[in-house]
Amino acid sequence: MRALFAPLLLLIVLPAPLAAQAVDVGKLDKRVGKLESEMRAVQRKVFPGGDTRFFAPETPAEAPPPAPAAAAVPASNPITDLTARVESLEASLKGLTGQIEAVEYKLRALEDAQRRMKGDVEFRLTALEKPAAPVAEPGDAAAPAQPGLAAPPPAANPAATPRPAAATARPATADAAWTLAYPKVTARDWPGVETAMTQFIADWPKSTRVPQARYWLGRSLAARNQPAAAAKAFLELYQTAPRAAAAPDALIGLASALNAMARAKDACQVLGELDQVYGAKLTDTQKADAGRQRTRAKCPA
Repeated sequence: MRALFAPLLLLIVLPAPLAAQAVDVGKLDKRVGKLESEMRAVQRKVFPGGDTRFFAPETPAEAPPPAPAAAAVPASNPITDLTARVESLEASLKGLTGQIEAVEYKLRALEDAQRRMKGDVEFRLTALEKPAAPVAEPGDAAAPAQPGLAAPPPAANPAATPRPAAATARPATADAAWTLAYPKVTARDWPGVETAMTQFIADWPKSTRVPQARYWLGRSLAARNQPAAAAKAFLELYQTAPRAAAAPDALIGLASALNAMARAKDACQVLGELDQVYGAKLTDTQKADAGRQRTRAKCPA
């Protein structure tokens, strides 16, 4: 009896693991198909036409071989193969996703660098346009426009010369006025910078160079040991033009002025605002300057 029922029992027991294997393989097939589809989409975005570096070329499906006997096929081979494919696809997909994020980050960094470079070039270009005209007259930014007329008044009354000259020879445009005023900055003539920038702000309040004028006004006041007035100039720049190229430097200058007034807590608050608003856009020089002010104020880490 035992010998008669043995083949029947074998037929009943064998189909169960084979059915379980078919279910597992079906699920893995769906998972592999989804991953391969996502992989191709990512490859087309990152490496157009470069799929062969990650996948073998697709070939037409071959006719299925004749099914071998159930006992001759190891039950774990299809599952093992599909699992290896899934793991390989997942690893490749993660790598490509990381490359996309790196490329996007570099593009943003290049755009920010280009904007800063454009602002810096505009900021310094006018200093190279007429370098000799303002240097001849250290006392007034507008006097070089008429050197022959400006010579007699200094002999009579040097202190009264700048005001009449500025009134009679006011530049016709904001760019012309800036060309006359900015050389005071390159010469580090801080009293002259204060006068020239104050006059520029008053004469051309709608000019796009007003933020730069406020910044250099603050720098001149700080250099002349007037931290309260310097802090006011820097704060006005940040409040009126937070997107200007000089705005991050204005916050650093404001923190420096507050440190000079022994207001370390306020300086730390300003430096926190700097990191929050401009952290990713700060240059290495700006980060170093901010770090020195943070150390000086003993800001918490």
